Amino acid sequence: MISNLFYAWERRLVAVDTNRIVRPFEWGLDWIDAQPGPDPDPEDDETAGRRVAQFADRAVSDSEWFTAAPCQDYTVEGDTVRFPSAIETPHHENNTVRLRYFPADQGAGERRATLVLPQWNSDPGAHVGLCQLLARVGISALRLSLPYHDERMPPELERADYIVSPNIGRTLHANRQAVLDARRAIAWLAAQGYERIGILGTSLGSCLAMLTAAHEPLVNAAALNHISPYFADVVWEGISTNHVRAGLEGSIELDLLRRCWMPISPQPYIDRMRGTPSLLIYARYDLSFPVRLSRQLVADFTAREIPHEVAVMPCGHYTIGKTPFKWLDGYKLVQFLRRHL
Repeated sequence: MISNLFYAWERRLVAVDTNRIVRPFEWGLDWIDAQPGPDPDPEDDETAGRRVAQFADRAVSDSEWFTAAPCQDYTVEGDTVRFPSAIETPHHENNTVRLRYFPADQGAGERRATLVLPQWNSDPGAHVGLCQLLARVGISALRLSLPYHDERMPPELERADYIVSPNIGRTLHANRQAVLDARRAIAWLAAQGYERIGILGTSLGSCLAMLTAAHEPLVNAAALNHISPYFADVVWEGISTNHVRAGLEGSIELDLLRRCWMPISPQPYIDRMRGTPSLLIYARYDLSFPVRLSRQLVADFTAREIPHEVAVMPCGHYTIGKTPFKWLDGYKLVQFLRRHL
């Protein structure tokens, strides 16, 4: 009875957004550094799929794929930090990274900060309350606007469709961009004198936070809010991405999609989290990040003896943002970061 109540509540909250668009399937070879050579015939899906999959295999094994070139061009105006993204896109709005800075009053001990990555389609106010709470307990916070979000959204979009879409290559490109942006943001925090740096992400932001933590040695702790080992499986099974799956179905099977999006999935990088204490949070009645997938990632951490803590929220994906669940979730996130930073 309780599960049915939460499932109905989750579906009502998902239905609030009526501007989801089913976009056409595209391999997106122009968005990736695919194998050199002429583009395949548009009808030759087998060749295009093989090239994207081979690119993904190379990206997973390439330790430099998530490495950002150093940046010196940071600007600070009030509580806003801006810098150029590590990679350019055809959308000039998306090429400047915007962050909000919430400095904490800190004593003589080690200076602590956390980079905060909100959820997909978050508005500019998302996670601001959480950032303010972190600052009140002595941890400065830096909130990053993800690619194609907030001021970074091109005028033709109403939603941040370009970061998760049936365009396989563009989705890879946008999520890689997010990780490179996050690493540049962490470099800025280090330059401000912060000695202990954490990262916190929710939903899509959680995936990106783990990818960042797995590749950024300056990260001392990772708080991951909604988890899955695979990017593709969440898109394929979650109710939040039904419209994305509608654009994928009939053009690609899940096994191939999982392989193509493996570079932006947490699973290949679990062993890289060995030196980073992690908090893994999932929701018992989640229909967007299926619970089976969340438990699989927890099991993977456990089997590899990766240091982690687990919290299971008594709600769903969207209801975690409602009272009282948002307070419980925020408490667990903040307390974890206070202990490990």
